[in-house]
Amino acid sequence: MQQSVRMEPSWKNILRSEFNEAYFQALTTFVRSEYLETTVYPPPKKIFRAFELCPFENVHVVIVGQDPYHGKGQANGLSFAVDEEMKIPPSLKNIFKEVKSDLEFEPMQSGDLTRWATQGVLMLNAVLTVRAGLPASHKGHGWEQFTDAVIRILNENKKHIVYLLWGKYAQEKGATINRDENLVLTSGHPSPFSAKLFHGNHHFSNCNAYLQKYGFDTIDWR
Repeated sequence: MQQSVRMEPSWKNILRSEFNEAYFQALTTFVRSEYLETTVYPPPKKIFRAFELCPFENVHVVIVGQDPYHGKGQANGLSFAVDEEMKIPPSLKNIFKEVKSDLEFEPMQSGDLTRWATQGVLMLNAVLTVRAGLPASHKGHGWEQFTDAVIRILNENKKHIVYLLWGKYAQEKGATINRDENLVLTSGHPSPFSAKLFHGNHHFSNCNAYLQKYGFDTIDWR
């Protein structure tokens, strides 16, 4: 089973026991059938892109999203991100507004957040696939158990990680994180429906101050 999972080696090694669990085998069967029978996002090669761009040993920040964008061409394997040529979604626009307000510089107006991921930001969706046009359609099939395991393993094996948990869903996802050994920052979701509870959270400056305190490189949020 492990051989069929295409994932960056450090993650594949530390998650190997998950791949043999019954839930993950059932999840794999479900996802394969979905890709064969209907349109699913992101493209198969990008399902584990967050892990490819941010190896386990490089993780210093975790941003938790819910599930991939369900519009054509939007989902690219990173939470909140889209590819360079795509229109910037409303939630990401609000994230950029907060970066500008908090850090007093204009972030690059590109939805391709590879530039964050390669600096050590794990941009993790709770659910890694979705049917076209049907948000949350792959909820409850095992992805949540898998990404809970990712957070648990980070919590058990690393410390001084900054977790950015925006909205109730992400906050519930991070409920078990050790607050004594990591920094957990919470606020409303950047969606237009709750942005007033997101703006002014100063998460980006607080994140960098914490990383600097423990001797890590800060994130260039531009």
